Amino acid sequence: MAHAVSARGASNGVRTGPGTPGRTTPDVFGERTHLLAKWAMPLAVGLVYGYWAAAIRRRGGPVTGWNLFFGFMTVLAFVILYYAVRAVAERLPREGHAVLWGAFAGSALGFLYSVSGVAMFTCVVVSLLLAAAVTLALLYHYGTHQDAEEARAARTT
Repeated sequence: MAHAVSARGASNGVRTGPGTPGRTTPDVFGERTHLLAKWAMPLAVGLVYGYWAAAIRRRGGPVTGWNLFFGFMTVLAFVILYYAVRAVAERLPREGHAVLWGAFAGSALGFLYSVSGVAMFTCVVVSLLLAAAVTLALLYHYGTHQDAEEARAARTT
């Protein structure tokens, strides 16, 4: 009779493959790929965000030089703020980290919503709702994952 054996080693704590200490799955990409993604992904998201803001602002009209300028300034502001939030968030405890990312997400949505021309009260309410939702989701994520990592570290020492 054959018995199933844990392939990943999760039940006995054995690591499988290279990568970050404590990681139980192998890391497929190299360090250079992760570094490239760390800097290129915010830029790509910022380009989409800037295009979206410029498209909302022109309201179906022709693309003008000022519209392009607005889009690229939006990209620049988004990317700089993203890098600043990421740099500051790394130094904060998990609660501050979650609040900072929630505020960033709420502000980003609020700016896009305000460009559409709706009432400012509506923009603020929607931004606060998104900020609260992102903050709560990140608090849950960090709380469950960091508590599990701390328990795993306590078992191995």
